[in-house]
Amino acid sequence: MARGKDIDGSAGVPTFYGKELRYQRESAGLTLQQLVEGSFYGPSHLSEIERGERRMPAELAEHVDKVLKTDGFFERRCEDVRKARRTSHPAHYEHILEAEKRAETIEEWCPTLIPGLLETAAYTRAVVRATQPLATDEEVEEKVNARMVRAHLFEDDHTIPEYWVILSEYVLRCPILPPEEMADQLDRIARLARRHRVIPQIQPWNCGPHPLMLVGLLQLMTFPDAPPLAYLESEYSGHTIDDPALVKKYRKAYDRLRAAALPPEASLTMIEAAAEDYRNGKQPH
Repeated sequence: MARGKDIDGSAGVPTFYGKELRYQRESAGLTLQQLVEGSFYGPSHLSEIERGERRMPAELAEHVDKVLKTDGFFERRCEDVRKARRTSHPAHYEHILEAEKRAETIEEWCPTLIPGLLETAAYTRAVVRATQPLATDEEVEEKVNARMVRAHLFEDDHTIPEYWVILSEYVLRCPILPPEEMADQLDRIARLARRHRVIPQIQPWNCGPHPLMLVGLLQLMTFPDAPPLAYLESEYSGHTIDDPALVKKYRKAYDRLRAAALPPEASLTMIEAAAEDYRNGKQPH
């Protein structure tokens, strides 16, 4: 069996973990494909874990321990790796942050705020200041910079996912920034849409009851080598759902909401009109 490129286990906890995983797999004489057989994950997913580039899901670690007969080693060390990968994002978002980079599709429902992947620095700064009023300027800028890095997802033609977002009309009409900066924020969404990087839809304020009216931010993701995920978030907590039956329910609810929202072209026209109103010092109607 051919060996892959050597891994520098001294680079950090994730690479140390990954190097040990590769050692145990190769010692057992197994290929990546053979090790993941019987799990919901693909060999490329496991390869990225071995290189320290991806987090090991607990259920996959349990499967690996069973196949390699490693007495629960990899499952026990999952939490250590998760902590070591911690960034300026909340701990509850780390898994989803990693998943975004590998998703084939990302779909979001955002009833009260513009989602992080679409925010300008000014918008993010206002949100962080409002929700964390005692944070230092350095802490705020660290979070702003981390969120701006996420937005690079739309700049790499090789990895860009199909991204669909449904925004409540309220988001367009709620000026959490000065008018010119709100115009810049909406212009960013419009530019990405015109470049065919994102597909926005607007849910009209008067659309009546809808299937996600009890849900805050919802994110749905699909992957080429792993099961789909749903992610629900409030300000201070988040919950990742990987139960296929429950993800399917959120999938159906999102599709029904999408059917009730304005078509993409009409939505883009509304976004651009609201941006122009802000630029002219008017409150969008």
